[in-house]
Amino acid sequence: MEDSSSIDLDRIDRNILRHLQSDGRLTNAELAKAVNVSPATCHRRTQALVEGGHIAKTMAHVNPASVDLGTLVMVGVILDRSTPDSFAAFEQAVDGMKELLDCHLVAGDFDYLLKIRVRDMNSFNALHTKMLIALPGVRQIRTFFVLKEIKENAPLAF
Repeated sequence: MEDSSSIDLDRIDRNILRHLQSDGRLTNAELAKAVNVSPATCHRRTQALVEGGHIAKTMAHVNPASVDLGTLVMVGVILDRSTPDSFAAFEQAVDGMKELLDCHLVAGDFDYLLKIRVRDMNSFNALHTKMLIALPGVRQIRTFFVLKEIKENAPLAF
């Protein structure tokens, strides 16, 4: 089902979003030139995209290895119960984990898929021992160490 908010996006709005996805540091003047509108029009449209919830946030993508977080780990979590209370307790507990990049409630073999960044395998072992197995309601954890990142944080195709 298509989100009704995407219906009001015209060609220029979509073009602005595409350019900002690939380079969020573009100045308004550079962006206006790239999408072939005046700087004033570009600024007004960009503000409307922010206010309309089309642009959730702007941030830098930091090279993980440059800050000594070169190990990426995917973790599948199975809870002992599938109830709203057990999901809520788990979600509240993981919210404060600084190593956790993403947490998704999923259908299939796991209840949750976690994406975690750590320095190395020893760091993950410490995190696993101190935090992951102590999370509320966890029955089983399956760990997958990423050997090579092929494609990550790709721009949305629209």
